[in-house]
Amino acid sequence: MYAKAHIRSMAPYIPGFQPEAEQQVIKLNSNENPYPPSPDVRKALAGFDYALLRRYPNATAEPVREVLADIYGVNRNQVFCGNGSDEIISLLFKAFLEEGSTIALPYPTYSLYRTAADIHRVHCEFVPTREDFSIDTEALLAVPSQAIILVNPNAPTGLLVSVDAIEELAGRYKGLLIVDEAYIDFADGEASALRLIGRCPNLLILRTLSKSYSLCGIRFGYAFADEALIEALDKCKDSYNVSMLTQTIAAAALRDRSYFGETVGRIRASRSSLGGSLRSLGFAVPDSETNFLLCTPPA
Repeated sequence: MYAKAHIRSMAPYIPGFQPEAEQQVIKLNSNENPYPPSPDVRKALAGFDYALLRRYPNATAEPVREVLADIYGVNRNQVFCGNGSDEIISLLFKAFLEEGSTIALPYPTYSLYRTAADIHRVHCEFVPTREDFSIDTEALLAVPSQAIILVNPNAPTGLLVSVDAIEELAGRYKGLLIVDEAYIDFADGEASALRLIGRCPNLLILRTLSKSYSLCGIRFGYAFADEALIEALDKCKDSYNVSMLTQTIAAAALRDRSYFGETVGRIRASRSSLGGSLRSLGFAVPDSETNFLLCTPPA
């Protein structure tokens, strides 16, 4: 009765079911990491001074921004930190997309974008993937829109758009190009569009610690973009959007490059092994660059 009419009529996003901790299940529904976080996370928590919790956290997550800037070779003013990449997705609509505007995105893809668009009264124009599940960037470009959203590698297909294709798209497109790299750490080779930051002023890249760092539970996401785009996000965020504990854990996990590389390598190996086994049984399995596989059973 009290909710806005468009909120009452919209379909909500349904998060993956979370079983009780004591339930012994093989959990595949949210693409979580099967390995624990870095041991340095445990050390950081053990050494945390709980008395500090009486104070507010750093408002812009400056300690983590500095770590990210150092790791990825960008200016810290090109980094934004959020309460999970889901919060940043919401902020993108607040900061950049007017009510009644249009976004173009492939189908299928991460369904939260549709929910966020519905909340903010933004129209979604879906462009079906090709028969092989690859993304048709020309078709996306042909849609009159204010933003194009690419989950890269895409979910649920696991397929990747090349950096060259992203650079060409950014150069030809007049709107905002959002590239969600939630799964990029599992891709082989230099697959990230991060090197385009500074060259493509309309490009914004999303990342998360949920998948490759085994930290779904702390809710930490981040974005890379030109300073003008980061400034707009800063204006729209909550005053203290990333908790002190989350900042402490995120910085510790990011600094442990050895453990990160080890766990990502193990997941890539598992992906290759499982994909090969499924193909030997007659399943059709696209070459995934993520921590999951899309497969079609034999006829």
